[in-house]
Amino acid sequence: MQKKKFRISLAYQILIGLALGIAVGAIFYGNPNVETYLQPIGTIFLNLIKMIVVPIIISTLILGVAGTGDMKQLGRLGTKTIVYFEVVTTIAIVFGLLAANIAKPGVGIDMSEITETDISSYVETTKEVESSGFADTIVGIVPTNIIDSMAQGDMLPIIFFSVLFGLGVASIGERGQPVLNFFSGVADAMFWVTNTVMKFAPFGVFALIGITVSKFGVGALWQLGKLAGLVYLCMFLFVFIVLGSIAKLAGISIITLAKVLKEELILAYSTSSSETVLPKIMQKMERFGVPKDIVSFVVPTGYSFNLDGSTLYQAIAAIFIAQMYNIPLTIGEQITLVLVLMITSKGIAGVPGVSFVVLLATLGSVGIPVEGLAFIAGIDRILDMARTAVNVMGNSLATVVIAKWEGRFDDEAAKKYFDNPVV
Repeated sequence: MQKKKFRISLAYQILIGLALGIAVGAIFYGNPNVETYLQPIGTIFLNLIKMIVVPIIISTLILGVAGTGDMKQLGRLGTKTIVYFEVVTTIAIVFGLLAANIAKPGVGIDMSEITETDISSYVETTKEVESSGFADTIVGIVPTNIIDSMAQGDMLPIIFFSVLFGLGVASIGERGQPVLNFFSGVADAMFWVTNTVMKFAPFGVFALIGITVSKFGVGALWQLGKLAGLVYLCMFLFVFIVLGSIAKLAGISIITLAKVLKEELILAYSTSSSETVLPKIMQKMERFGVPKDIVSFVVPTGYSFNLDGSTLYQAIAAIFIAQMYNIPLTIGEQITLVLVLMITSKGIAGVPGVSFVVLLATLGSVGIPVEGLAFIAGIDRILDMARTAVNVMGNSLATVVIAKWEGRFDDEAAKKYFDNPVV
């Protein structure tokens, strides 16, 4: 009788990488050699993920749209998706504002005891974003050169082109079949590449978390412990109360969804990058019962319009800085803050340090000193880990909600998922 081969699941491999990274970072805290030796490993992993994201989005979206071939249905899908995103992100902002007003994490903070971090790079990026304006963001959805958009990883232009191209393929009937066969082959090949790349994930997590801990240690976290504790508590409550309620209304359990995405949630948390899990989310949600065209449209769009964890954090951080500077905000000013955050948080998901960029573009509108961000920049990576995981959960749930809303969710596939999960 052949012995069963012992195998550690990917989720546990990533957890081991996470634990080892924390240990190495803590042991060699303050040692610049940690970043010197580990950064190439982390960068290679992130580059591998970025390398496969665009081909997967383009191929799956073209296949999904061409398979539908109905402009009216696609318009209805787009409208429902944007409405859902706006409602949930607004709830996240209000949730964060209420939590910060009740817990008052910034009251009594002695700024002289907190180390300020250089945020000049974020300031420069914010100037570029502000100079473009909201109208330019809308115009930028239509690409002048799709190859350039693909090279830059600009999601919205890529989605626009793929949808239009998919409709074009559908309109030419049988003549478009060779094109569909080509993109079907691309999608299958890229998912194979994704599964291969994911074998490197534990090493990438080990390197990235090791660098983070070695640079910041736990000192900064202790100084801003109330803020960090509130952010993590709010993320947890938001997932299980708000997203949990939405999931229940949609007829599924948020716990079940978390089990489906356990590897992706751990990976997104460890790397602070939603991009690392985008291909696997698309693959898993399709296997879970969401139609291909809905998955391929909702998930990439959500990366620009449905950043639940990020908007929740931005609301808490804005109130925290106001409290730290002892600046009382009226109800009217907080409503203004909600409206501005709703606008500034859209369409710039590809910008590095997006939450900081959004805050820099927002705080001045209600008279909060932007310099206050320098005091919390030191622990931003720790907070970014939590908000990234929530972003992933929110976008994954959105695919199920939209599929249910369209009456196209495959309940049988969902029930059988754990009998035959994605390997």
